[in-house]
Amino acid sequence: MRLFVGLGNPGGKYAGNRHNIGYMALDKIAEDHGFGPWRSKFQGVIAEGRLGGEKVLALKPETFMNLSGQSVGEAMRFYKLEPGDVTVFYDELDLAPGKLRVKTGGGLAGHNGLRSINAHIGADFTRVRMGIGHPGHKDRVSGYVLSDFAKADQDWLAGLLQGVSDGAGELAAGDPGKFMNAVALHTAPPRSSKTDAKPRPAMAPSAPAPVPTPTSPAKSGPDTAPRTEAEPDSRTPLQKLMDRFR
Repeated sequence: MRLFVGLGNPGGKYAGNRHNIGYMALDKIAEDHGFGPWRSKFQGVIAEGRLGGEKVLALKPETFMNLSGQSVGEAMRFYKLEPGDVTVFYDELDLAPGKLRVKTGGGLAGHNGLRSINAHIGADFTRVRMGIGHPGHKDRVSGYVLSDFAKADQDWLAGLLQGVSDGAGELAAGDPGKFMNAVALHTAPPRSSKTDAKPRPAMAPSAPAPVPTPTSPAKSGPDTAPRTEAEPDSRTPLQKLMDRFR
């Protein structure tokens, strides 16, 4: 059995907050994969379902963020689960909006929900870090995470949540790589399968080949008539003299 935990704060006042993206992720998974109805238990609300061959319990603690570990610890003890069976979805200031990372163990990065869970069950649980970006200064963090996502965030937020839902079965099966690939299909721009060739510079048109001038027919005349050698005169002087008087 796997325990999926989404972190957030209960009540309509906080429903659209950046701090509640963990709740949003579990709501999307439960809706898309036909989990049972949400019901109150373990100081939170739970919904049961299956992802592939794995039975999954979705838990949204309602102890408020700073006491999330109380709810998670109670559910773990009831089902006799180990920290390795737990996956926690939460907001991450140190990742750009729409980015997602998965890791097991590690630090708390100042997140009060993680700090509470770590205190109750230890650090060896899986973390799905969903980026919301940073406001730029630590003094603005509280107001930032407790304010709603802006309209400009809705496209990447919808893509991220859909990717998380599509890959949830892979995550439950213990394959974070395939899970992240499913998320990337909705959050990363597709790469073209063809390389666009750079346009070649225009070339000047070749000069037309010279048209041969037709040869004019040869004209007859002194400059064109064929020349022949004169035949030698074989007559005798007497014959030449007689021919002059004929």
